[in-house]
Amino acid sequence: MNELREVTFNLDAVRTALHVLAVTVWVGGQIVVGAVVPVVGRAYPGSGKVAAKAFSRVAWPAFAIAVVTGLWSMLSIPSEETSSGWSMLLGIKMVLVLVSGIFALVHQNAGDNAAKRGITAGLALLCSLTALLFGVML
Repeated sequence: MNELREVTFNLDAVRTALHVLAVTVWVGGQIVVGAVVPVVGRAYPGSGKVAAKAFSRVAWPAFAIAVVTGLWSMLSIPSEETSSGWSMLLGIKMVLVLVSGIFALVHQNAGDNAAKRGITAGLALLCSLTALLFGVML
């Protein structure tokens, strides 16, 4: 007979909730800002940059929280409970998270180079979405 699942409120639940919230802000924010900033910028010249800068004040702390809680989660799982495939996927996910942050940083500092901003924003989002998918798989 199957064992019944229990509900527990513990540090693991808090860590996971913080991780999901931070990833939601980081990844979801990229999608929302990518859709809103160009429209706002056209309607009210100069305001797109202001909105993007305001988002960065929330996004970067969320990115840091996601990284810290992700590392915390990784360290809380005994190595004997993971397969080599699981470990490899985790490693790839960690690289994607790092690369998404690098692309976002380059995007943020691209100045008025629209092509560079667009390419780096797209690559940051692609890496973030792929890391999100891998996180769900893990």
